[in-house]
Amino acid sequence: MRNKPEAKWLGGLWGILLICSVCHGQDLTPRAYVITPIHSNAVIVSNSFFSGNLMFNGTVPITDATANVNAPILSIYHSLNFLGRSANFTASLPYGVGNFEGNVLGKETNVYRSGLFDSVFRLAVNLTGGPAMELGEFRKYRQKTVLGASIKVVAPTGQYDPKKLINYGANRWAFKPEFGYSRRIGHWILDGFCGVWLYTKNPEFFSQNEYVPIVQSQTQDPIVALEGHLSYDVRSRFWVSLDGNFWRGGRTSLNGVENPNTLQQNSRLGVTGSVPLTRNHSIKLSYNRGTYIRFGGNFHNLSVAWQYSWLGRPN
Repeated sequence: MRNKPEAKWLGGLWGILLICSVCHGQDLTPRAYVITPIHSNAVIVSNSFFSGNLMFNGTVPITDATANVNAPILSIYHSLNFLGRSANFTASLPYGVGNFEGNVLGKETNVYRSGLFDSVFRLAVNLTGGPAMELGEFRKYRQKTVLGASIKVVAPTGQYDPKKLINYGANRWAFKPEFGYSRRIGHWILDGFCGVWLYTKNPEFFSQNEYVPIVQSQTQDPIVALEGHLSYDVRSRFWVSLDGNFWRGGRTSLNGVENPNTLQQNSRLGVTGSVPLTRNHSIKLSYNRGTYIRFGGNFHNLSVAWQYSWLGRPN
């Protein structure tokens, strides 16, 4: 049986590697509760590049750790009528190609991974200020205050090998219930979101290999996440946004042994812009970076997304 100090060592490293899984990262998504007419559809192809340092906070004997991850993502979006309220559903399938480097006990080490991340699904419903509307009604609609709620689910469908320490899949489910606020004042929109990440147990973490002959389990505490955006409409479908977030929690435990040094207390700032190309096509660009990182990935993130949208059937 592995002793407690070693258990804490591995628990701390796993906490970092989960942060490296960019599709499980803390989101910066402006206008997540803005209304669209029912039967709106979109296909989004995006690519995100993450590059930066890994902050271990003294939990493991690893120094000068860095990660570079490229993550193309395919997403589909559909809006619908949910008990008379505007609602939408999004499904995303990310893929990752990345290199991880660092000095482990003075020895330079690098790892390459390529494979699927866990798939992500989100259902959002506007509770007030957002009735379900056909296109004709929507053209007359002027947003004031919208309150909404959503649930995001991360399913364990990604690449995972319990014998390896670095994986793109987490081998567990994750759920994020969230409440959202959106207020339009002229050309400006102010967004504020509050949610909490909840995680199930990984029943087979870094197990049955040359280092650990037994089967180990890993758990993680909830993470409370706050997110805010201030965006401005330049013209129809052309907007820019200042984005920020903060999250706290997520201590990890290995076989019931908690590592308090894995507490995350981090924030990011960024900018996003969306530019229409034609009636159906648009491009969205975003950049964000860590402003305060106590534990985890201190990444620069640059993303570009192409979106094809339509109402009803494709035209």
